[in-house]
Parts: sequence; structure tokens; C-alpha cells
Amino acid sequence: MKIIDNIKSNRIELISSSATHIRIELETPHLLAAKLNSIVSEDWPTGEYDRDAMSFFLSCFESGGKAVEGWYGWYAINIDTVSGERSLVGSGGYFGPPDDKGTVEIGYSVLPEWQRLGFAKEIVIALVSHALSFKNTKSIIAHTSPENEASKRVLISSGFRETGVSEDNLRFEHVR
Repeated sequence: MKIIDNIKSNRIELISSSATHIRIELETPHLLAAKLNSIVSEDWPTGEYDRDAMSFFLSCFESGGKAVEGWYGWYAINIDTVSGERSLVGSGGYFGPPDDKGTVEIGYSVLPEWQRLGFAKEIVIALVSHALSFKNTKSIIAHTSPENEASKRVLISSGFRETGVSEDNLRFEHVR
């Protein structure tokens, strides 16, 4: 299944990553701004989205082809309502298509200079809404460390509930 249309919300546009995007990030990161038509901070990438994560996503794209497009990373672009300026503020995405039980996992990260402005919640809500637009998606899960109060607040305010601990991280779930 393909889900490659951009996801738009109030202040952001989520652009689905592809093997081409990931190769640019790994090999010629200075070209990412042109590919996204956005300002890209020198602090990019952010959070747990590092070279290992990029390499993992690239291998998923290479092995899964077009069928997995949209089920991995999404770039979060803020479009200024006055100037129209586009800035990469963070990323989010899925850890792959829904499993046999209809569960999909999400992750998200926002650059430090864009934190505490509601972008994480906006990314999460857009990803949840998009995943639930597919009939085979029954639940969405997310994990965060017990000490990450900001992430816990984002998940709870986005309709998730804490369901337990998994590998030293708290597990949250949003059920259809």
C-alpha cells in the first residue's frame, strides 16, 4: 500500500521520505534543503534520527520498494503564514506498515529551536490521523523514556494512554 501524498495540518506539511531523500542525507546533506524546498538547520538531524536510523530506513526502502513508501520517515516543514518561508522543524513517522494485528508504531522529534511551540503534538496528531485512514490500522503505539515529561504530555494530549513498560521505556497506545 502506498501513502505518499503530503500530510497537511494547521502549521506543518509532512513530506514522506524516500530512498532518494535518505541517500541525500547520508551522502550530501547540504542538498537536503533544496530537495525539501525548505530551510534546514545546521542542527539537523535531531533526536534519535541519526545515521543509524537513516541507514535502517534506507534498507527498508530498498527491500520494500514502492509498497513501503510513506510507512517510514516524514519531514515536518513549517510554512510561515506571513512570509511563506518553509523551515524543517522536525520529523516523525512510522516504524513500518501495520503488523498482522493492525498495530503501527510512531516516533517523532523536533529541533531544539522549534520545541515548546506545539509542533510535536501537531506531528503526532497528523501521523495518527493518517495511519487511522487505513482500515487495517487498529492501534498506534509509541515509546518514550520515563523521564521525558514533554513527550509523555504530547502523547497523552494526543489521545494516547500509557499501557506499560517495554525495554525500559514507557509504552503508550492510541486505539481506533
